[in-house]
Amino acid sequence: MHVKRLFGNTTATWVIISVIVVGIIGTNLSIALNTVNQLSTVQTDLDKTSNIIVRLESLHLSVVVAESGQRGYLLTEYEEYLNPYHAELQTLDEKIALVRNIKSDVAGQKERIDDLLVLIGEKITELTSTVDLALEQREKSALRQIMTNRGRDLYREIRKTMQQLIGSEYQHRQTLYTQLKSIQRDAKVNFGVSAVTSGLLVIGMFLMARINLRISNRYQDDLEEQNELLQEKVDLRTQELTVYSEELSRSNRELEDFAFVASHDLQEPLRKIQAFSDRLTTIYKDQLDERGVDYIKRMTTAAFRMSTLINDLLEFSRITTRGKEFVEVELNSVLDEVLGDLEIAIAETGAQIEIAPLPKVCADPSQMYQLFLNVLSNGLKFHKVDVAPVISVSVEQKELRDELQHVDVPSCIVTIKDNGIGFEQTYADKIFSPFQRLHGRTAYKGTGIGLAVCRRIVERHGGTITALSSPDEGAEFTITLPIDAVVNKYMGE
Repeated sequence: MHVKRLFGNTTATWVIISVIVVGIIGTNLSIALNTVNQLSTVQTDLDKTSNIIVRLESLHLSVVVAESGQRGYLLTEYEEYLNPYHAELQTLDEKIALVRNIKSDVAGQKERIDDLLVLIGEKITELTSTVDLALEQREKSALRQIMTNRGRDLYREIRKTMQQLIGSEYQHRQTLYTQLKSIQRDAKVNFGVSAVTSGLLVIGMFLMARINLRISNRYQDDLEEQNELLQEKVDLRTQELTVYSEELSRSNRELEDFAFVASHDLQEPLRKIQAFSDRLTTIYKDQLDERGVDYIKRMTTAAFRMSTLINDLLEFSRITTRGKEFVEVELNSVLDEVLGDLEIAIAETGAQIEIAPLPKVCADPSQMYQLFLNVLSNGLKFHKVDVAPVISVSVEQKELRDELQHVDVPSCIVTIKDNGIGFEQTYADKIFSPFQRLHGRTAYKGTGIGLAVCRRIVERHGGTITALSSPDEGAEFTITLPIDAVVNKYMGE
């Protein structure tokens, strides 16, 4: 009876132990399988988000290279710049299709991708239309289309959307890495607890640990391989962007050299025209009838206007390429210098100019002088007949939101108001484009490039300039400048 009871108790104990062991083994097995599945799922998600990032960056790079080729050809007319442009256009459809097929696990990515593809479609249309115009020898039309800044605005929106897409994927990938580490940490803890629980499970747990360790190492190796692949792609993209930056700098230098040579070569014939017309007027004046003298006068006037136009155009092209470093500038001192140079014009028109105390800003002193000289000159030039100009300069300081960097920037808002002839508000943006005039040359002198220079100067300093006016009611120009200048990266700084 005792043996039987003992045997029965032992059997029951072993049954209980067996059940416990089987339960522990089953639990450990379930935990191990769940860990593997989690690792596999996380790895799949990592591969997926990495592939998404590569597709997006590849599409972004193609747009950048295509735009570089377009601008290089428009600026230099060298057809070799069209090689990368055409090459990228040929691959864009395939890359766009890859991006369109992206199925991201991040909420909202589908809508952002749709918005991005719409923007890229518009950008491709803008690129091809300007290049087609240039190839059809319609450079002015292409230039006018470029100067609308539509292409630049599209690229800003593309870059902004691309940053949101890629940033979300990077954040999602970081979350996956965190999950992966958490899974590995939990696996080690579970294996350790199971080893301590029963000596009978030591060998089994050891084998399972080895198996899981092997699996973990394999996934770790895969992760490292993916990381190396991503790093290689990042390095390659960095090299490509470096080459693009160097190429862009070289193009800017070549453009500046071309502008200088072109202006010199164009000025020389004009100087000869002016010199020989002066000789004709001086030496053969008595031998020419009234019509001949009038022809010579018109020729001289046209040559002088052409010379002025070339100088203004050269000045416009050098705003960014030959701009000086930003330093602290006293705007009041700049205005005093401008008023000194406009002293004769102020006296002739009987103008009254009121200037409020202005702050210091971080800027290019010479370009600040040019900015205020052009705006105040306009106020003096476009005054009403028999009405003395009255110009007021006021300022307001406030924090303005920089949408690109998402920070509040201390800025000053300078308002220059006059009582001149004014203009229709529908032309408020047109007046800032090169060679745009609202009046004939006989009515008011100038080449129509002064306010275009003003806009380019303000944009180089990270600010804005706008105009508000109506006929016979004067004009109001509002200039917004950062106190600590934010250099516009898209102006070649």
